[in-house]
Amino acid sequence: MSEPVRSGPEEAGGLRLGADFAGGDLEQWQRLALAVLRKSGGADDATPPEAVRELLGSVSYDGIAVAPLFTADDTAGLPPVGWPGQTPFIRGGSAQPRAWDVRQRHADPDAKATREAILADLENGATSIWLDGIAPGSIPEVLDGVYLDLAPVVLDCGADTEAAASAFLELPGEDKRGNLGADPLGWQARTGQPADLGMLGRLAKRAPETVPVATVDATPYHEAGGSDAEELGFAAATGVAYLRAFVDAGLSAGMALRQLEFRYAAGGDQFATIAKLRAARRIWARIATVCDVPHLGAQVQHAVTSAAMMTARDPWVNLLRTTVACFAAGVGGADAVTVLPFDARLGLPDGFSRRIARNTSTLLVEEANVARVLDPAGGSWFVESLTDALAHAAWDVFIDVERAGGMRAALDSALVADRVAATWQRRADRLARRLDPITGVSEFASLEERRPARSPAPPAPSGGLPRHRYAEAYENLRDAADGSDKVVSLVTLGPVAAHTARASFAANLFAAGGIRTVHNGPVTEVVCICGSDRSYAEEAAQTAGRLKAEGARTVWLAGKPAGYEHVDDYLYTGCDALAVLRRTHADLGLVAP
Repeated sequence: MSEPVRSGPEEAGGLRLGADFAGGDLEQWQRLALAVLRKSGGADDATPPEAVRELLGSVSYDGIAVAPLFTADDTAGLPPVGWPGQTPFIRGGSAQPRAWDVRQRHADPDAKATREAILADLENGATSIWLDGIAPGSIPEVLDGVYLDLAPVVLDCGADTEAAASAFLELPGEDKRGNLGADPLGWQARTGQPADLGMLGRLAKRAPETVPVATVDATPYHEAGGSDAEELGFAAATGVAYLRAFVDAGLSAGMALRQLEFRYAAGGDQFATIAKLRAARRIWARIATVCDVPHLGAQVQHAVTSAAMMTARDPWVNLLRTTVACFAAGVGGADAVTVLPFDARLGLPDGFSRRIARNTSTLLVEEANVARVLDPAGGSWFVESLTDALAHAAWDVFIDVERAGGMRAALDSALVADRVAATWQRRADRLARRLDPITGVSEFASLEERRPARSPAPPAPSGGLPRHRYAEAYENLRDAADGSDKVVSLVTLGPVAAHTARASFAANLFAAGGIRTVHNGPVTEVVCICGSDRSYAEEAAQTAGRLKAEGARTVWLAGKPAGYEHVDDYLYTGCDALAVLRRTHADLGLVAP
């Protein structure tokens, strides 16, 4: 008869979780993991167990090593993280659990449509409004019927910031809430137009205490391809530049700190997003301490799901991406979260997509109870290690900018542009080789999809840093292939069991460029041989020669390069998929629009 499960403390040492299981250690895990690697070909008999960490690990775009397994030893030398609501605010700016502000973005220039959308959002779960690019003259109409003392309004009007602020501040009501959204350096990053930092002081003299003046928007650096540390470092340098501008205008350091809100991108890597928000608070708390007001160092954070990760193809997958990003933003301690609608890349969102966007937060808060726990990731060896490493990497970026003369000088000198461009090149290389896969685009593309139609969105500001989208190169190829009847023929060797895996791999790769495949059909301009290594050794060269004689222009082989005669090139895991697709488009006569 088995012993009953005990719900109370043991006689000694308290409740022992997993008491019925034998204890393990790192060395034992390494040996077991190494055995699996040897079976899969990732290691050989000479590989030592301690090499598992490197073989299964990865390195972020900031050069941070991400191990496959973290233990308490990885956090043994880290500084204390403190308590929630206390400096250094790593664990959050509040000592009480609270739901994040559900902030809906509105960018439709049609004032009537925007007003109706805003009221629908506020009546159905949204708690604040973000007006992105709305004309100052339209602000009274779009906010007609909004209780400005209950629903904060965040402006984002670029070159029209002062005019938009005037329109907002002149609306009836004494207890307005929100943020005037002044971000001159962010606008310079977007457009290349020189920043007017004097705007900050002018607005601070007019705005009530309930309406802070400035938003430090770090998303331009994220969308230009920058890394997490670059996003944080540039945000910190921008925040310091704004503090100096406020102090020059006569504000105290404490008053200046109260004028700022920070906007960050929440990406599809949940742990990276959690660590980014925690590291951002640590950095800002350090800056507030240097300003002799450490108690005011709780950074106000607005997280918006990454625009760079959104896709125009198979847009329904964006629902999954934004859910993960929203969860990570909430767990990371964001004060406000904006979930971009799944159809954001297709144009202006409709009522359905806005509803799903706001309900993403509502579900996580009300049903999943994510907001009931303070810093739920705190104490995780991985999260604490990543937070610390990211904070140090971002601080180095911040120091580099300060040494260059500050954020405005860094933008003027192209320090920022050159740095994020180098990161984007590394990212683009991984995207091209599908090492950073995009579901529904670079992997598992559906050539039968029917995308919803949307009204065109107004053009985004341009002239400064580029706006990259991770899927852009693949989607350009898909656009070029739309409506084409050209196909690639897959020529299989041996029984089904021998060629299915590689044939599926090849079909999946060609589909990422909008190219259909047929199995063993008529010889086409481009063909791909699929089989086993044994069948290749026996038949690849002969088959490739026959296909060339029958009119094939290019013969691919699904497998590692092996030098078979008449084979032009090879498809394999980690190959440059974009180069393959561009060459195939050229061979088939497809021209990108």
